Amino acid sequence: MPRSVPTELLIETTDAELPGDLVLPRDNDALIVFAHGSGSSRRSGRNRQVAAALEGAGFGTLLFDLLTLREEAVDQHTAEFRFDIPLIGRRMMDVVDWLERAGETSGLEVGLFGASTGAAAALIAAAERPRRVSAVVSRGGRPDLAVGVLDRVEAPTLLIVGERDTEVIRLNEMARSHIRAECELEIVPGATHLFEEPGALDHVSVLATNWFQRHM
Repeated sequence: MPRSVPTELLIETTDAELPGDLVLPRDNDALIVFAHGSGSSRRSGRNRQVAAALEGAGFGTLLFDLLTLREEAVDQHTAEFRFDIPLIGRRMMDVVDWLERAGETSGLEVGLFGASTGAAAALIAAAERPRRVSAVVSRGGRPDLAVGVLDRVEAPTLLIVGERDTEVIRLNEMARSHIRAECELEIVPGATHLFEEPGALDHVSVLATNWFQRHM
């Protein structure tokens, strides 16, 4: 199903204005916020495919850039920002706070979907905003990078990893042992880290949609 036409907006955080694409929910009052991975942006084709599936199930979605244009330009050469977990975690919290203040999203239930390093940002926000974050899904994520807060995550968390992404499976298993909330690890058969194999992202979309429907 093609994506709904998103509304472009600027999200004010404590240290930046971040561009985002917002689709309001169609059949319910839940919004899924996406945190992209290292070296990516809100235009990530993989995240947009999952977002389209969630929109088809009635969820709203917000895809936004964790880095400013200047930071992104620097990061392309130095990679100094993509693994700045305190920075992207703080910005994820700021976005959750902004949604609570903004008129058309203030009453919406919030779920978080994080990919790669964005999964760490999502889990930090879940730990720091337990009353605002209802559920978390990680795709090929690095939850281990948020290990210091994992025991404070209260939101039900789904960790999705490709079967052939063996090192990330190990890191997710380690992270799962620290999460006290409901937490499941799903392995997508035959998939590598980027889920580029035919049908792999469709599998991710089904798992994510089912998880958010179950917990939101």
